Amino acid sequence: MRSLPTRRTTRRIAAVALAAATSVVVLAGPAFAHVTVNPGAAQQGGYTAVDFRVPNESDTASTVKLEVNLPLDHPLASVRTLPLPGWTATVEKAKLDKPIKVHGSDVNEAVSKITWTADAGTKIAPGQFQEFRVSLGPLPTDADSMAFKALQSYDNGDIVRWIDESKDGQPEPAHPAPVLKLTKAAAGDGHGVTATASPAADGHGHGDSADQAQASDGDKKSSDSTARVLGVVGIVVGVIGTAVGILGLRRKSNGSAS
Repeated sequence: MRSLPTRRTTRRIAAVALAAATSVVVLAGPAFAHVTVNPGAAQQGGYTAVDFRVPNESDTASTVKLEVNLPLDHPLASVRTLPLPGWTATVEKAKLDKPIKVHGSDVNEAVSKITWTADAGTKIAPGQFQEFRVSLGPLPTDADSMAFKALQSYDNGDIVRWIDESKDGQPEPAHPAPVLKLTKAAAGDGHGVTATASPAADGHGHGDSADQAQASDGDKKSSDSTARVLGVVGIVVGVIGTAVGILGLRRKSNGSAS
């Protein structure tokens, strides 16, 4: 008859199970803590509205400032912030070395940085996140993405620099810069600048087909992330369940023996 696990073996299995569960949860967490651009894609040559989503990573400090740097190698002629209660937005502009043409007119300067500063009594507390909305355009037609380097400041003086650029074929950096992917304009568009604002930005309850495709892509990414989380949770529950089952079997054996 096969012998049951000893008490030492049972404890060892339980310890390994708990350690595995803890490590899986810890490894799963950071993937959701980055500063990101949402939605993550927009149409080249058009206008769009995006949210810079800022999660608070600290357990003891709160976020009180966000600085977003706009790339001047692909300057944006039109940048507007959506008022956010409790936060003050400051827009800085820089003179361009070479003017850009927008709707037939020369544009000599562009927004280089947006800073949101929390008013007194406002903060992004531990366990919370905030979204900062901006309308942008016209987006460049000669680039497939735009990186927005960001600095996140906490009320304890810490600053997290989201400035590292991801490279194909390499692991994601610890603090990646928020990136907006740029897709090709639809065939037969007929003009170089087409509004691609989200429903919240265009004032109507619907957007164009490009917006719907971007929204669908964003929903798919969100669903994939949710599926990964549920998968991790399932693994954790399975590991813990196995350990608990072995412990219960051991206790039952001891009770029968007595």
